[in-house]
Amino acid sequence: MPGAIYAEGLVKSFGDVRALDGVDLDVSEGTVLGLLGPNGAGKTTTVRCLTTLLRPDSGKAVVAGVDVLNDPDAVRRSIGLSGQFAAVDEYLTGRENLQMVGQLYRMRGKAAKARATELLEQFNLADAADRPVKTYSGGMRRRLDLAAALVVSPPVMFMDEPTTGLDPRNRQQLWEVIKQLVSGGTTLLLTTQYLEEADHLAHDIAVVDHGRVIAKGTSDQLKARTGGERVEVVVHEHAEIAGAAEVLRAFGKGETTVEEHTRMLTVHVTGGAKLLAEVIRELDARGIEIDDIGLRRPTLDDVFLSLTGHATADAPRCADEGVGQEAEDDKEAVT
Repeated sequence: MPGAIYAEGLVKSFGDVRALDGVDLDVSEGTVLGLLGPNGAGKTTTVRCLTTLLRPDSGKAVVAGVDVLNDPDAVRRSIGLSGQFAAVDEYLTGRENLQMVGQLYRMRGKAAKARATELLEQFNLADAADRPVKTYSGGMRRRLDLAAALVVSPPVMFMDEPTTGLDPRNRQQLWEVIKQLVSGGTTLLLTTQYLEEADHLAHDIAVVDHGRVIAKGTSDQLKARTGGERVEVVVHEHAEIAGAAEVLRAFGKGETTVEEHTRMLTVHVTGGAKLLAEVIRELDARGIEIDDIGLRRPTLDDVFLSLTGHATADAPRCADEGVGQEAEDDKEAVT
């Protein structure tokens, strides 16, 4: 049986650009799916199709048990959406924005006001509640937009890079809000460029590139694909790099990589802490002075790099976010 969010073979093109090329997703109820990928990989287009803002050219999508193509109005009543850019009215106050959203969802005036007050406190906006939003900073607008998406606590939530522009404190606060939502049964699809965020929040992760899902699994499952543990050594002098590389080759599996400017050497290993102790003893026996040494597991950054060929910071922009007037035309046609 499909999960709370289900997509099969989603295809969407904008002229000659194929933004989605057969996306398949299945998100179980009450879980978080982290959708990762380079800029232009198809993440935002996927979210727009699943939330009825774009109509896919082909494929199937079901959200909260409702067919997205056949009954988009019912889908909209069952979801919350926080897009990449804050969608708030800058001439209204923060409180008025949240009350307006509540009333659009047919909440009674008193209930909408109470919920607005609750969310303003939760997102540290109470002091600015009665100021026009045009006086808010970018981070404050982002927090207000996130609060608006949570006014009615919908069963299914979509958050498209929700913490972009937030400082570490507010990012951590939003993480706690997300955890509370999910513990209460909400299903969440989260796109993010912060791999730490996906590692921290997502039950499952799907990596998208060139409009296709190229890898799925838990964080641990994806990390296991990159080759296990690594020993990292920073030698004290450049002259000691060759000797340290010889030691690591004897213990490692595969090629030893060297960063000359940082004097760091890295090699894949098996054996854990016991092997690390043996490496330290051998380096000491050879008189090789080190500044740092450690054993670490692969990170999601390593996974991303191995799957897409570059880190998120170097991800190229192509045909996804802001695909132009065609995207706007499609949005008008659906809404």
